[in-house]
This record gives sequence, C-alpha cells and structure tokens, in this order.
Amino acid sequence: MPLGHVQADELWVKLVGRKVWMALALAVPTRLWLGGVLSAHRDGRLVGALARLVRACAAVPAVLVCTDGFAGYVTAFRRAWRQPAHTGRAGRPRLLPEAGLLLGQVVKQYAKRRVVGVAQRVVLGTPRAVAAVLRATGTGRQINTSYIERLNATFRASLVPLVRRGRALARKEAALGAGMWLVGTAYNFCWPHESLRLAAQPGAGHKWHERTPAMAAGLTDHPWSMAELLRYQVPPPARAEPKRRRRSANRVRQPAVRLAA
Repeated sequence: MPLGHVQADELWVKLVGRKVWMALALAVPTRLWLGGVLSAHRDGRLVGALARLVRACAAVPAVLVCTDGFAGYVTAFRRAWRQPAHTGRAGRPRLLPEAGLLLGQVVKQYAKRRVVGVAQRVVLGTPRAVAAVLRATGTGRQINTSYIERLNATFRASLVPLVRRGRALARKEAALGAGMWLVGTAYNFCWPHESLRLAAQPGAGHKWHERTPAMAAGLTDHPWSMAELLRYQVPPPARAEPKRRRRSANRVRQPAVRLAA
C-alpha cells in the first residue's frame, strides 16, 4: 500500500539473564503497525531487517522515513531501496537505487543522561521535499518521531516484559516475539484509534464512527473482536521448489577405471 510517511524506532527488552532489541515501524497517516524485528544487538542487521520489512509493505518507493539518530538506519534503508537491473546477461544483476526515498533523523543531545537539545536533519532528499510530504500527509510541520514513540508506549502498556523497572521478565525470545505480534495485530485490527475516528452521519445515533488502523488502511471494514482475530487462519507461504543443480555441458566425464585386485 502507499505508505507516505513511516517512522521507525527500537527499544530494548529485558530477558532472563540478557536483553534483546525490538525494532518497530509505523505508517503514520493510517497509524498502521507494519511489523517488528527482534535481535540480540542494536546493529545493522536489526535495522536492515526492519528496512526490508518496510520496503515489502510499500507499493511505491516514494516514502518519507523518520528515525532517531542511529547511523545504521541510513545504510539499511539505502540498501532496502534497491532493485536489480536485469540486462539479460549471465551473472548477478546490478542493484540500482530507487528514486523517491526521503530520510530524516531526529538527533537528541544528552548531558548527564538528560536530553538537553533536539536537532532535525535531512539525510536523503531535500528539506522542501520532506516538508511537502509532511504537509500532504498531515503528520507534522517538521521531522519528528512522536508517533512511533507513542506506539512504543502502547506496546509497553500491553506487553509486560516491556514495562520499565518491572519484575516480569521474558524467558524466551520466541515468546516475546509471539507477544509482539499479538499486541501489534490487536492494535491494527481490534483497537479503535481516537485520531482516526470520523464524524457519524446524521441520524446514526452516535457522534463518532470509530476506526482501527486496519480500517483506515483499507484492510477491513469493521473493528475485529479478539475471537475473530485469534480464529483467523493465516494461509501458509507458497512452497518453493528446490533448485536442481544442472550439469555443465562442458564438463568432461572421466571414464571409470577398475583397479585390479
């Protein structure tokens, strides 16, 4: 789907004996949670997997992405926004960058573990192009990460291991990932978002028409119940046929030699 404006952020989660990082992405105009990635380290692999997830959700490459000051986002989204240029020749095709990607970062300045300043910078694109996307999507006047930070607060309030200074730690990464997807899909399909509601028609009997992020994105026409969400059968992925190794035509077969006993 056309995303328009995407925000991404990462937060660390306490497990028994260690901690992991959870990276999340949000389509700001529809408030749709695009997905999340778990990793033991806050590095390029974490944000790279998240960038590929965002690119898979985008119907067109023209997207504004706003993140924090982590430098790994720049390389990750540049690599995700590439397409192979097929020329008909043998060998791996060359990857060329797609036009339309805009990247802005919010850099926080700290002193004695406190935020003393915030600076916005445009990494990819021009300030005029970034301002045009923000104005067209109605998601602010300058580069910000407020929407994804609000989503982080929703996840912290709904998933116990994410609570700060709490004693309920996650034991396994698989259980944490399952909880992340449960909260994310419930947020998309079951929980109406106050900023997405529309004024009801006269005579409807209620003032507002509540909508979920999935309704705003056109994925469904009604808020789902938890029973409907849990009973939904996700189709399995298409089975990929194993590749068969072909014998080279130029390969010279050596005759078998029987050794005398």
